[in-house]
Amino acid sequence: MPVTDILTVDADGHVLEPRNTWVDYIDPRFRDRAIRVERDAAGDEVLLIDGKSLEAIRNRLGALGGIEMDPAALLEPGRFSYEDGCPPGSYDPKARIEVLDQEGIDIALLYPTIGICWEGHTQDAALAHAYTEAYNRWIVDFSSHDPKRLVPVAHINLLDGELAVKELVRAHEAGCRGIYISPDMFARNGKRFDDPSLDGFWAAAQERELPVGFHVVVRDQPTTSYMDPLDTEGARFGLFNFAFLAIDVMAGFTELLSLGVLERFPRLKVSVLEAGANWISAWLDRLDHKFEVMKSLTILTMPPSDYFRRQCLVSADPDESITADVVRHLGAQYFIWASDYPHIDASMGVVQEMRERVAPLPLEDRRLVLGENAVRFYGLEV
Repeated sequence: MPVTDILTVDADGHVLEPRNTWVDYIDPRFRDRAIRVERDAAGDEVLLIDGKSLEAIRNRLGALGGIEMDPAALLEPGRFSYEDGCPPGSYDPKARIEVLDQEGIDIALLYPTIGICWEGHTQDAALAHAYTEAYNRWIVDFSSHDPKRLVPVAHINLLDGELAVKELVRAHEAGCRGIYISPDMFARNGKRFDDPSLDGFWAAAQERELPVGFHVVVRDQPTTSYMDPLDTEGARFGLFNFAFLAIDVMAGFTELLSLGVLERFPRLKVSVLEAGANWISAWLDRLDHKFEVMKSLTILTMPPSDYFRRQCLVSADPDESITADVVRHLGAQYFIWASDYPHIDASMGVVQEMRERVAPLPLEDRRLVLGENAVRFYGLEV
């Protein structure tokens, strides 16, 4: 483990799953429908979900990774393959440990990449369950190289509440220390988070003290009428669509809170990821103000910010400019940070960048943000 003066935990690092992950790990009954990376009849590299291409990344799968590569070149259709964008640390656990040592990271919580692309593109609950089980088995194997430093986070799909609980229990017993769920309505066929069919899932996550994390997703379907799904080259709406991914996370978190899931499951832990953290204080202020107007129509018994403080953490990005001020205002115990390695918009050297962002804070608060909050929240072994 690297020698550092402050324990440092990357609360949202990623893997880039080898293209044969689902073929190798899926229940044999579903192998012919496994997620695949292939070339189609036109020669384009495509991500196939139950045999259908995810058009949002057609011929641009290299851009799912691509850290330290030229983004303009990566986004040029057909120039780079999926593997071209995959540094060794994204698929080889030994190489990942070398990256952690180089960066000065003690522990990394690991999230999927292809896994954030497929939900919403199948409404077959049994198939979605098979996809998540296959990934979770693979990420546990990946992390077994050094389970104290490489911490697997289980991917759970919510199309079927009973299957979600089944995989939550299996993955936790296999070693997963957190849960990733999509904030996307398409991923759960339009069900709200307070749907009675999901109560068993929230209860199981609460009972096992497994934090549930929201994360951005990739999809073909637009989430707002402002988005332009026909802008396939991204020349007009690419920046808008890319930046707008954070809204999914903000909306999922707000839905969960406002529908009373945190009221009914008061020990459920929630982490808000890859949307930055500098917005959280203003948003909680706004929620609290609107709560005063709407309290007669809601099941909430406390201002929304009280639920956040009782049950949630938010992840700061290294490129945010006022993190220290927001941490100072809200309280250091509510923040973690993330590298987003090895994605196209991530970079190396982020630990030093995060240390500079929180440098104005007292040492005790810096320790909380950089690592101790994640250790406490996820029950990590140090």
